[in-house]
Amino acid sequence: MRILVQKFGGTSLSTPQAREHVVQHIRRELSNGYQLVIVVSAMGRKGDPYATDTLLEWIGQNGNRLPAREQDLLLCCGEVIAAATLCSILNEQLIPAVVLTGAQAGFITNDQYGDARIVEVRPTRVLEYLQENKIVIVTGFQGQTENGDITTLGRGGSDTSATALGAALQAETVDIYTDVNGILTADPRIVEDAKPLSVVSYVEICNMAHHGAKVIHPRAVEIAMQAQIPVRVRSTFSEDEGTLVTRLEGVTDRKFGIVDRYVTGIAYVNNVTQITVDAHEGAEDLQLRVFKAMAQHQISVDFINVTPSGAVYTVFDNDAERAVTILERLGYRPKVLFGCAKVSVIGGGMNGVPGIMARIVEALTEREIQILQSADSNTTIWVLVRQYDMIEALRALHAKFELHKEVYDTNAVIRQ
Repeated sequence: MRILVQKFGGTSLSTPQAREHVVQHIRRELSNGYQLVIVVSAMGRKGDPYATDTLLEWIGQNGNRLPAREQDLLLCCGEVIAAATLCSILNEQLIPAVVLTGAQAGFITNDQYGDARIVEVRPTRVLEYLQENKIVIVTGFQGQTENGDITTLGRGGSDTSATALGAALQAETVDIYTDVNGILTADPRIVEDAKPLSVVSYVEICNMAHHGAKVIHPRAVEIAMQAQIPVRVRSTFSEDEGTLVTRLEGVTDRKFGIVDRYVTGIAYVNNVTQITVDAHEGAEDLQLRVFKAMAQHQISVDFINVTPSGAVYTVFDNDAERAVTILERLGYRPKVLFGCAKVSVIGGGMNGVPGIMARIVEALTEREIQILQSADSNTTIWVLVRQYDMIEALRALHAKFELHKEVYDTNAVIRQ
């Protein structure tokens, strides 16, 4: 049995015209001989009647005291409506289809309501319906605990549902349909000459997603990587194959041969605040006290640099004042720089390559952009800049690494 998982996001199902495109993609893959499992998100975005954010807003207007367990019950409604709508359309067109909730499809999660983690997928009913040659439409973003309580998987949860189901079913591929044509080298709203990538590695797209790119949820990629299942990120409104996410150990391009791609893309996270805490003379427990206090108050920290003389880190702007108050209560006098942005240069081929950081510094210096802080890993180099410099920094780095000259064509061959 050749199984293909297709995931359609909220904008893919929000209008009759969009739903027509969805049906076309389904018909094409049926004609290609696949048994299809369709994972859906709630239709539309905030303001649309059945969108997740609209349901949350509704609770805010009606008491705003719904416990987390009961809130998950409400939020599951959006996906159920989307799945039932698509099922009705397919059956009307004589394409046999059934709907399963996340629980019915076998998603077992922990009991962290609102941000549950999948612990197991038992797709028995999905396979039974596939054996009957029916399309199985599964509500994304949700599952149930061992005790039978409904849970939701948090932001991007439908992507995670799709790759987890693909792994459990040993699907050939998981197709993630969105309103953009694949993964680009940068945010096209900021970098006008950003180019679509025909192929990226699991590690590269995971880093891009963690550091600001919003095309696919990083947890979904992690699951696909563990199961070694290829993922394609595609546009609902195009027949293009989009971006293939797979294990990448070198790309053979028909024209260029083996190509070393040091940098794949540029991502960003804005609205962050830099906090610097200097140690008092003889105070050797600063790092422990500072980060333990942040953890106790559930303040997420990032971009951490620790030295014997103190610590520098970032928090989101909306946590900054609370973080400063906590530090002052501990007796520290933190230095605070509001209005910063983290810009990330990402590439699976940069490990051990000299000169990458030099080019980053050169690109930003040429535009008179000050680097406030930097850090690196095997596949990513981060720099902190002032937010008013962020757009110029993204454009400068994209140009410096010539990402507008993407060389891979859609016929690239992946060397496994």
